[in-house]
Order: sequence, then C-alpha cells, then structure tokens
Amino acid sequence: MSEQAPIATLSASAGRRIFAYAAVFGLGALLILLAFKQPPSFGWQLFLVLLGAGALVVAERLRRATLVGLVLTETDLRDTTGHVLTRLDNIAAIDRGAFAFKPSHGFVLRLRESGERAWAPGLWWRYSKRIGVGGVTPSGSARFMAEQIALRVQR
Repeated sequence: MSEQAPIATLSASAGRRIFAYAAVFGLGALLILLAFKQPPSFGWQLFLVLLGAGALVVAERLRRATLVGLVLTETDLRDTTGHVLTRLDNIAAIDRGAFAFKPSHGFVLRLRESGERAWAPGLWWRYSKRIGVGGVTPSGSARFMAEQIALRVQR
C-alpha cells in the first residue's frame, strides 16, 4: 500500500493538552486524597479511591492519545500511527453545528456502517455509526478538516 498525501492534519494543541491532563489528573488525585484525609465510611472511602484511580487511568490515556494526530487522505481518516478511523466512502454526513452532539472544537461524522467502539480521550471517539473528532484540538484545524471531509462526501 502506497503512502497518500495528507489533505488535512489535526493534532492536539499543547496548551489544551496540558490543561486537560492536569484537570483530570488533579481530579483523580483530589478524590484519593479526600478518601484518606477525611475518611468517610469504608464503602464511600473505597468508592472515592476507585473513582480517583479511574480518573488517573483516564488522565494517562488522555496523555497518550493526544500524542497522536489525525490525518485526512483522499480515501480515509486515520491517526498518525496508521489506524484507520473510517473510509471516506463510509461517511453519510457530517455534523458541525452548534447544537450537534460533538466534542469541543470538533465535529461528528455519521457513518453508513457501524464500527467497533473506541475512544482516544481528547482526540476522537467512535460509537455505533458516529465518530466524534475534537476535544483538545484547535478549532481552526478541526474546521478545515471538517470542510474538506464535507467537500469529499458531497461528491
């Protein structure tokens, strides 16, 4: 398979990436600290520790996921490691409106065929026949990518 020239690229901005990581990591650390600093009953303490540990896991997944970017080519939307999110011929429509259920600074792709559920926190998610792109990405780059996808889907 030959390399295709990218039409648009989208990656997390450093400032938003750091802020999002710090916010989720801070939440996890505070929940764990609260569980031991002012211990409630054992059940609530266990709940706080598990919730805090879950937030720390999500923070690490966010840190790793936002190291990767997205690339739009003539045939598909993929991440920079080569994992294909969807082919362009599988996209039925794109939602970019203010009232669309979409990530911050992003857009949602409605697909013809369902895909496996997946999530790269802060960058993209896929659930059933929808892919949400955005989160800690710059709005200008996301808007350009959405416009390029819309142009190719209309054909």
